[in-house]
Amino acid sequence: MSQLTDILNTFAPISLKEMDSVKLLNRVDSKYVMSKRQFYEILPQLKSDYQSLTIKELRSANYKSLYFDTEDFKYYNDHHNGRVNRHKVRTRKYLDSELCFFEIKHKNKGRTDKKRIRVADFDNEIQGESNDFLDRVIEHAPDLKPCLWNNFERVTLVNNERKERLTFDIGLNFSWNEKDFGFPDIVIAEVKQEINDRNTPCRRLFKSNMIREAKVSKYCIGMGLLYKGLKTNRFKQKYLMIDKIQ
Repeated sequence: MSQLTDILNTFAPISLKEMDSVKLLNRVDSKYVMSKRQFYEILPQLKSDYQSLTIKELRSANYKSLYFDTEDFKYYNDHHNGRVNRHKVRTRKYLDSELCFFEIKHKNKGRTDKKRIRVADFDNEIQGESNDFLDRVIEHAPDLKPCLWNNFERVTLVNNERKERLTFDIGLNFSWNEKDFGFPDIVIAEVKQEINDRNTPCRRLFKSNMIREAKVSKYCIGMGLLYKGLKTNRFKQKYLMIDKIQ
């Protein structure tokens, strides 16, 4: 049994159905970047305040995502340029359960609104029901093409008392057209809440361990690594931070 499983087995379990009340598809996100060593040090300290999502006796889940953008990478550039009203479009598959969703995330003035529909599997073209859904959610949606693969292992914790979810993404990997980058020693944590509350157990723990909030996008980090012609000056501090942690 792995070290991660050993630790998570000390948490009370929560099922996917029980977690329905904290889907938080409309939410405030707070992200943190830490080393795997820090992750293993702080994880056991959360067990009294959080439950561990457990599906078919698995305490973590493997995710794979295919992102879409325009020919000139509008969605990436909107994020890079600090536009407060922006979108992200992807297909995400939960590999352990074989569930797959076409998802659209709308970020506006600090809030994230995620909408999704169930699809059969990955498709390099947005067509059929997915295309109808795209047109309904994004007015005058542009033509989109696939541009990035991303996969990782995710641990999901649910606050015992508050409407809050905490995820840890481990083993991040980005690839496209035979290019491949991985961050085996980096963990990205994301706190999902109805309102921004810095006084929850996980955020107090991060602060006491000098793990500071970092506005980091997995999509943008991967794109900047794999597409050398893209503007990345706004994200340079993020890459330096990741290199320092590694």
